Amino acid sequence: MAPKMVSSFRRSLSFQSHTSHSKPKKTLHARSASLPCPSHPITFQLRDKIDDLKDWAVMESGARTSGWLCDGLARMKMVHDLLDDLLQLPQTRDSLRGGGQHPDLLEKLLEDFLRFVEVYSMFNTLVLRLKEECTAAQIAVRRRDDSKIAVHSKNLNRIGKEISNLVCTFHCMGKLSMPASHDGEAELIEVVNDVIEVTRVISATVFGGISNSSAFRKPSSIGISFKKKVKSEEGIKELEEINLDDLLGLRKKTEESVKNVSKKMHEMEDCIMEIEGSGERVFRSLINARVSLLNILTQ
Repeated sequence: MAPKMVSSFRRSLSFQSHTSHSKPKKTLHARSASLPCPSHPITFQLRDKIDDLKDWAVMESGARTSGWLCDGLARMKMVHDLLDDLLQLPQTRDSLRGGGQHPDLLEKLLEDFLRFVEVYSMFNTLVLRLKEECTAAQIAVRRRDDSKIAVHSKNLNRIGKEISNLVCTFHCMGKLSMPASHDGEAELIEVVNDVIEVTRVISATVFGGISNSSAFRKPSSIGISFKKKVKSEEGIKELEEINLDDLLGLRKKTEESVKNVSKKMHEMEDCIMEIEGSGERVFRSLINARVSLLNILTQ
């Protein structure tokens, strides 16, 4: 499918520089020619949002709820929206087209963002499968069907493992080396490196928060290999409150106990639905940024 502009998603940008008119225009041009080009306001906003995202990642483990996780995904979407805005600037497009000291910069970004898009496409598919399994498990719980509960527990564990394995996709993504001189191209490379790195780290935190939750792993599975790679490996609170393996033998439990389990299962499904929506929004933002990169390449 041929790449196209995504004009309908653009935000209106109006950053006017206040230039003094006390000096002749020619004199002002002559003086500014030898000065380094100042950072665009979008770059400053992007750096601020990256810092905010890093602050989000160090939240205390006790506060790690589905709301916290969705907030992190929303912050990451904002980072990529701002990166997309940066890609619309003429100086950015010229720098990426011209090559400078990094003629492969545009190709590298296209490759990295293709990987991000693929990972979040798989993530959204897996979250949808989690939701479907959770819905089916609720029916099995109401019917006190131990055999079905065991099957859905196994399926949830398998999907959780697949989510944790998504992190491995990022291992081959390296940073671009910085040029010796600090100019517009160096600043662009620096901020792009920060966006890519924070996307990798936050994605690992999100994937780990889900896959290491009790609802999606066996009680004996601690996820040691994954913990070595990700600092923020704690599970999500709402997903820690239930594990289907612990529900076997519901036929011997009271009706009230079964109702309580069903209520928790319903809350877990609502939590998964919120994560699903947040993941979809990140996915669309990543698509927009990659389309903008393709437009730079083809126009």
